[in-house]
Order: sequence, then structure tokens, then C-alpha cells
Amino acid sequence: MPALALIFNAFVWGLSWFPFRHIERHGLHPVWTTCLIYLAITFVMALVMALVRRHAWKGFAAYPMLAVLGLAAGFTNVGFNWAVTQGDVVRVVLLFYLMPLWSVLLGWLLLGERPTGGALARVALALTGVVVVLKAPGTDWPVPSSLPDWLGLAAGFGFAVTNIVLRHLRQAPGESRALAMFCGCTFVAGVAALGGTAIGAIASPLQATPGWLGWAALLGTGFVVANVCLQYGAARLAASATSVIMLSEVLFASVSSVALGASTMDPRILVGGALIVLGAVWAAFARTPARGDDRASAST
Repeated sequence: MPALALIFNAFVWGLSWFPFRHIERHGLHPVWTTCLIYLAITFVMALVMALVRRHAWKGFAAYPMLAVLGLAAGFTNVGFNWAVTQGDVVRVVLLFYLMPLWSVLLGWLLLGERPTGGALARVALALTGVVVVLKAPGTDWPVPSSLPDWLGLAAGFGFAVTNIVLRHLRQAPGESRALAMFCGCTFVAGVAALGGTAIGAIASPLQATPGWLGWAALLGTGFVVANVCLQYGAARLAASATSVIMLSEVLFASVSSVALGASTMDPRILVGGALIVLGAVWAAFARTPARGDDRASAST
């Protein structure tokens, strides 16, 4: 059951591009969609917490880093949802899953974890995969060539930051962490949506037709159930198993987007994607030395 729960979570996120694109066809930008969905989820969650988990709010005073967690999670969601709506889904998802690269760099800079030879090898493997994916015919240098590419990379970086901060907040109540992440998604998406609309880069939600509501309700329900499945599965499986199972999102996104004409699959993408996924799988099973505070956290 824990493995199936994680697979369902990956399934929801792997297919989230489909309802996002249908919602956009009704005139609602993906950033506004993200904002409104998470606003509704956060409102309901805040009411529930106020009634049955009041201590969740107290966690923000005891753990100020929860604010950073919320911002990182919000940045991740906005970037990913925007990218898969606008760009090639497979390409975006592969760039998003550059976890070996970002995790090594952030662990070194923020946690003082000096990279081992194996970690550097995983970084080289992931970077090679990125070069292969980005080196499309007609490009002189393998660099991101579009907004979705940059958004996918940025969202993956935000995801790595989220994981690093979660490690730092092991002692914080789970309810407080979840509340921070939902509030952060609402805040970041709201600021981006309002700012983009103010400068004319994002269409006003008032111009959208009502047809988006059903898709948004489906998507929001999927996000809530997926989050519950993630919490259930991740708490019962080893971190290495969780990381590998979550990579099934690449499979769901690839198969669905290619089948429905939202992506193209050629040998270059297959080779580059295989290198990136291999680096992520290797990172999932790699043994890293535990720091003193990490060992203390694990023993409580």
C-alpha cells in the first residue's frame, strides 16, 4: 500500500499538465490556476487546523524556517505548473528532475556536506544528460532555449531547496510543515499572478470562461489526495525507495504527453533522459555520512 500510494502521487503530478492545459484553453493562466486552487485548499486546511490541530500554527513561532519552506514549495509549484502548460512536457519534467546536481550543491553550501567522489560523478552524469536533452538540432550551445526550459530548471532547483529545508525541519510538527507549504504555494502564486497581470504579462482571470471550474476542482482534489498519499507512503518506506518510486512521474508524464501530442520523443531525448534518471536513481541509493544533528533527529 505505501508503494501504491507513492505511485498514485506520481501519477497525479505526471498527468497534471493535461487539466492545466484544458484550464488555459478557457482563458485562465496556469499561475492564476495554481493560486486559486491552493487558495481554496489552504482555506479549508486552515479551518481544519484551527479546529483540531491548533498547535500547527504555533509551529511557525518555534520554527521560523517554515517560512522558507513555504516560499521554496511555492516557487517549485508555480514554476513546474507554468512550465508543463507552456512547453514540451517530457523536456520540462526531465529538467525538473536534476536532483543530483542541485542536492549536491545545496548540501555543500547550506549543510556543509562536502561532495564525495560518487556525488561528483552523479553530478557529471546528470549534466551530461542535460547537455544531450538541450542540444537540439540547430543550437550552437546546449542551453535552455525557452521560458519553459528555464521554468523547469528553476522549479527543480526550488524542489531541491524544499527537500533541504525539510531535512532541517525534521523536528517541526508535520501539520506545521504541510500548512507552511500550502500557504507558501498560495502566497507565491498570488504574488506572481497579481504582478504578472499588473504589467500585462498574464491575462486577468476575469477574462476566463466558466468552463475551467470543473477542471480546477478535479485538479485540486487530485493534489489533496496525492499529498495524503505522499505523506502516507513516505512515512512507511525508506527514503531511497521513495525517491525511486517518485521517478515514475517521468514515465507517466512521458507516456501521456507523447500519446496526446504534447511532447516529442526522439533518440536524443531518450538518451539524455536515461542519464538524468540514472543519476537520480544512483543518488537515491547512495550512502551519505550522517551529521551529528541528523543522527540525533533520527533517534528521537
